[in-house]
Amino acid sequence: MTADKSSEPGNNTDSTARSVRASGDDPNPRGVYNGRASSARRERPDLGSISEPARAVPVFAETDVLVVGGGPAGVTAAVSAARLGARVILAERYNHLGGLSTGGLVIWIDRMSGWDGEHLIQGMAAEMLDRLPGDAIRGPNRADWGSRDEALVSQWAPRHTAHHGTVTWAPMIDPEWLKITALNMVEESGVELLLHSWVTAPLVEDGKATGAILESKQGRMAVRAKIVVDTTGDGDMFAQAGEDFDGDAESDDIHHCANTASLMGGIDVPRWLQFRAQDPDGFRDFMRGGRDETTHFILPMPGWRDDTVVFMGPRFSGFDVLKVDDLTALEIMSRKSIVELLDYFRRRAPGFEDAWIMLTAPQLGARHSRRLAGRDTMTGARTKSGVIMPDEIGVSPSLSPNLPEVSVPYGALLPIKTDNLLVAGRHISTDSQTHTFMREIPQCWLTGHAAGAAAALSANSGAAPRDLDITDLQSALTKQGAFVRKNSTS
Repeated sequence: MTADKSSEPGNNTDSTARSVRASGDDPNPRGVYNGRASSARRERPDLGSISEPARAVPVFAETDVLVVGGGPAGVTAAVSAARLGARVILAERYNHLGGLSTGGLVIWIDRMSGWDGEHLIQGMAAEMLDRLPGDAIRGPNRADWGSRDEALVSQWAPRHTAHHGTVTWAPMIDPEWLKITALNMVEESGVELLLHSWVTAPLVEDGKATGAILESKQGRMAVRAKIVVDTTGDGDMFAQAGEDFDGDAESDDIHHCANTASLMGGIDVPRWLQFRAQDPDGFRDFMRGGRDETTHFILPMPGWRDDTVVFMGPRFSGFDVLKVDDLTALEIMSRKSIVELLDYFRRRAPGFEDAWIMLTAPQLGARHSRRLAGRDTMTGARTKSGVIMPDEIGVSPSLSPNLPEVSVPYGALLPIKTDNLLVAGRHISTDSQTHTFMREIPQCWLTGHAAGAAAALSANSGAAPRDLDITDLQSALTKQGAFVRKNSTS
């Protein structure tokens, strides 16, 4: 869902769940509390199975590129492919686009600039943010990216846009406007959009992806495609196609947590920030009270408006977001927790006296499930080395000013066994360490953009995605505004 956000200190827990915290305000920034949700871990008895009768599935549509999942990666993949002349269908299970960046309320967009202020994640990602109305995005001016001016850092650090003493491009956005912007880009590019459509299985013939089966109110139907792009977030297509995958993030690690986020309105955000900055004794007392009086304590992040905050948690560990019992338990726990937090903040937090719950996210925030075991795997050792990959399709900001920028290789989007299938989003081929930042919204925009361009080039030429000339792909991405160091060598 999100990166290790310094504003998210989960705290106390009872015997029903684990809550993970991470904050400079917390004396134990990687603390994990004991216990689990019993409803999530119950063992269901073996009740046997049933046999479904064979049936003919009608072909609903045929297309060049089928993009499965309309989250950050899916939107940029669909738009990129369509702008390169491919016929594209984008299938999405919810009633909106944007995935966790909208429906999941991950409205803090992580760093898109390097530590020197260079704009690294550009292309579709930059266009999407540029198209937002001025009152739907909040972040520093372009001239201030990379600044180490103490006054600017002090201004933006409480809004999580200044890190390690440096101002970065990491804005807060209005999720409703991002939904509209994504929809506009998809429609303008000529993508055929299928909302309320849950894609349940890939179609694979002779080792090649040929489309997918989807379910909707209209029933079960098939979409045939020359190229399929898996942007489900959980690798639903590649896993069912028989690709190998990893899931080795530690269950107690912050990056393996899940939760439903919430928006609160009616807040005097400047007053709240002033209290945090100017009354350290009062703030410490407030933190102690939160730990004592709530089950899962966490701090909010200021929103894009001065009357709105987002609670990006509490975050719970030890759950499997591929299991329905765990998903159900997480939703219940998250919503009960936000009601408890609302009561405490109204009583004790300056600026929260008139707070109210605007929205609990319609999409649960999952940080990790499956990661493709692809033709190339991004590893922590290599990303820290600064090596520029010859098949680079984008550049990610590094985690700290002491580390080089990260070269993202095309091979991390390619399955090993299945042709005509591309992968983009949080489930690309990485190790668990690299996954911690490659699952972020901007990185999903980046890999989706690249997968969409590759899918169009493949569909247009008839070449398998693994056989594409990388310079052609890099050129296409560059023409669409992406930042790619295409002439570099390893």
